Amino acid sequence: MDSATTPASPKHAHARPASAVLEELTLAFPNERVSVGELVDKLDSRAHGVLLLVLALPMCVPNIPGISTIFGFLMLAPAIQLLFGSKRLWLPRRARAWDVDCNAMRRTFGLAIPPLRRVEHLIKPRWSRLTRFPATVLVGLQTLIMAIILILPIPFANWPPGMTVAITAIALLQRDGVLMLLTIPAAIASAASVYFGAKVGFAMINGAMHWIQGLFGG
Repeated sequence: MDSATTPASPKHAHARPASAVLEELTLAFPNERVSVGELVDKLDSRAHGVLLLVLALPMCVPNIPGISTIFGFLMLAPAIQLLFGSKRLWLPRRARAWDVDCNAMRRTFGLAIPPLRRVEHLIKPRWSRLTRFPATVLVGLQTLIMAIILILPIPFANWPPGMTVAITAIALLQRDGVLMLLTIPAAIASAASVYFGAKVGFAMINGAMHWIQGLFGG
């Protein structure tokens, strides 16, 4: 029944290890830059997890300041689709026209592939209902919150939500409901770390401002 109603390519993509998908993407775009539209079109027949993984991985390593805002914005589309159970990806024309440095993308994937291969034997299809609709409504909401955190201009706030989205993406891609459950405490920890980090940062800024005012005012 599934083979009659579901195209073969998405099922095949779900079964493939995430490292294999990333390795394929490192070879798919030989030019210096690729548009977001081209990247999305390449991934359109795959799970939402692949696109989220591609967007989340650059957040897990040191990168160019401001890129988290762009990638966080791009995460909104798959997050909202998961929230509403949609299977087709849509992006505004302007967002599709943005381009990505292919060399930076290959470097990021090159860093991610070895550790992924080391842990992939622990990730397998189980409790797969937690990776499908309607459970994906909550997954989409959680991912939406992580994307909004990434969009906010908070220094050093990329890594926790980026890691959470990356784990979510792998769970979706491999249909691993147990791994999906682990994203819940990861998301809570991400939100808490960003909140307390921002609080400490603002406190330090206020302290510095008062110190400067004391030097010149008194």
